[in-house]
Amino acid sequence: MYALLADALVVIHLAFIVFVVVGGALVLRWPKAAFIHLPAAVWGAVIEFTGWICPLTPLENAFRNLSGAGAYSGDFIQRYLIPVIYPSNLTAETQCVLGSLVVIVNILFYGIAIGLRIRKRRFR
Repeated sequence: MYALLADALVVIHLAFIVFVVVGGALVLRWPKAAFIHLPAAVWGAVIEFTGWICPLTPLENAFRNLSGAGAYSGDFIQRYLIPVIYPSNLTAETQCVLGSLVVIVNILFYGIAIGLRIRKRRFR
């Protein structure tokens, strides 16, 4: 059961990362999504810029330890998703680049969303 919970957390973690990076696209269609996305994007950028550890990581590791599986091996989630979330060569500089990408991508999405709202109001 603990291994399943750990795997589920990895999937949730990956989904959160995707949401942080490209969730601003939701704002183009649903402007109120910004109330959920902006705090998530800020959190994701802060984690990258500061080198903090997301709380999901120690929770996942605790579940892995409780399941008796200390190392990642074997299944799809462990082989393909975990290296995306936890790359082995992650440095502080790489984290700053990733944090900057989060900020840049979301500034673009929000800039487009604001431009569309302004244009829509002008033509009313």
